[in-house]
Amino acid sequence: MKRAILIHGWPEKQEYYNPKYPSPSNCHWLPWLTNQLMIKDIHTVALEMPKSYYPEYEVWKKELERFEVGPETMLVGHSCGGGFLVRWLSENPEQKVGKVVLVAPWLGIRFDDGPFDETFFKFKMRCGIADQTEGLYVFNSTDDFSAIQESVQMIRDQVDQVQYREFSGKGHFTMSSMGTEEFPELSEELLAAD
Repeated sequence: MKRAILIHGWPEKQEYYNPKYPSPSNCHWLPWLTNQLMIKDIHTVALEMPKSYYPEYEVWKKELERFEVGPETMLVGHSCGGGFLVRWLSENPEQKVGKVVLVAPWLGIRFDDGPFDETFFKFKMRCGIADQTEGLYVFNSTDDFSAIQESVQMIRDQVDQVQYREFSGKGHFTMSSMGTEEFPELSEELLAAD
């Protein structure tokens, strides 16, 4: 059975605990994408990482691995979630998955002084992680944060066979920067036959 797992980014603590904000797995384009994949009979789960305002790699890894992940599983990570997938694939070279899309992936390059576990991104990126996938895609908007631009460049420099999609005017691919919860370019990439 085809399935997809979506991994959100790193919210601010005050946003995480504010009842006026949706949970991280229900923010931005994640609910819209979940629906787009579900109506194509792709079982889709948007993970809700515990205390995601202070990401801990082992906690996120355990949460992902609660699910059956295999060659029929597409993975999508936004921001910190994208960086998490780079580490998880790098540290699990035997793992085969479907398409992987990293949306504005972040690798821990600091852009503020908020509390963050620096060990989250303490790993060696493997150049061959695309070989574990049915395609490894990076979505980047030219008007995103400089820390994201640096992270994207690191991935492009160090990982072979990355397929790069450049956008402009989409910022960090959030509701506020895109002005919509719809992200048709992402659903089209996931649903496209290679």
